[in-house]
Amino acid sequence: MDETTTHRLEEKLTVGVDLGDRSSQCCVLDAAGEVLEESTLPTTQAAFKRWFSGKERARVIIEAGTHSHWTSRLLNELGHEVIIANPRMLRFIYGSDSKNDKADAAYLARVGKLDPGLLKPVSHRSEAAQADLVLIRSRDALVHSRASLVTHARALVKVFGARLPRCSTDAFARKVESSVPDVLRPALLPVLTVISALSAEIRQLDRKIDALAKDAYPDTSLLSQVPSVGNLTALAYVLTLEDPSRFPKARVVGSYLGLRPRQKDSGDKQPQLRITKAGDQLLRGLLVECAQHTIGPLGADSDLRRWGLKLAERGGKNAKKRAAVAVARKLSVLLLHLWGTGEVYEPLRDAARRGEPVPTPS
Repeated sequence: MDETTTHRLEEKLTVGVDLGDRSSQCCVLDAAGEVLEESTLPTTQAAFKRWFSGKERARVIIEAGTHSHWTSRLLNELGHEVIIANPRMLRFIYGSDSKNDKADAAYLARVGKLDPGLLKPVSHRSEAAQADLVLIRSRDALVHSRASLVTHARALVKVFGARLPRCSTDAFARKVESSVPDVLRPALLPVLTVISALSAEIRQLDRKIDALAKDAYPDTSLLSQVPSVGNLTALAYVLTLEDPSRFPKARVVGSYLGLRPRQKDSGDKQPQLRITKAGDQLLRGLLVECAQHTIGPLGADSDLRRWGLKLAERGGKNAKKRAAVAVARKLSVLLLHLWGTGEVYEPLRDAARRGEPVPTPS
């Protein structure tokens, strides 16, 4: 957007919208920052289209959340400039002792008028990508539900002095049924039935995800060159980021996904802090799982694995966990590079350059 367009927008309206599940509060400011109107709208497409269609082109500030995807698309279609505020930058609202929807809408409008950059605006993915990503999120919900039921069954059996045999989660219902104590069978057999049904649904979603990656998102094959990265992680990565060129430098993606450690240096003190956990939680978790496999006993030899194992050997509490997160951050950068360049993955390229031993392919 050029300076002339920006100047014209500053002379027009600024609208702060506090999106609620049932209703939303709107605050309209004029060019001088005075409140022109405060309204409450039902949080529906029809209500938003009707109200905003009657307004001249404005800068609209909304907070990223459940309803921000469709509202931002709708308002853009109506010709408004939409700024989606990063929730992490709105702690003033959450920390206020006089919080209400009307005040929140006014705060969004005033900050958006003053300097939208203070809100660290985010971008939503396209509607098509959002719909495809729901497939992955639904699978994740089923996996968490199944894990919760497996934990429930194992814990109850321990209370009665028994244990269920160790096995994979996918085979749990089939493997443990004969080991359930008779006194618990009326209570736990229905749980095993649900776990079995969930496993079947997860397998079906896995097949759909594989087909979607192959047919609709062929770029995922560039990412799945890395041995620890399957179609699930590759598709989640492509759908979440959408465009590899959006990052000026590949290493920025680690921060975008919340894999960068927090920083709170003061004087000579540089404490080790946890990662920021900004960005998409599901993708971050998938990348950490891939990293754990990379440095685990079954991980394939690679520059990334060798680097991660050296990091884990430094000792100290939680060294392996920190190494897994560091490998996940490095993996996120590697995947963006492969996606953006289309290069063939060379697992031991750096090792060969340094003259380190590299196994000869059989």
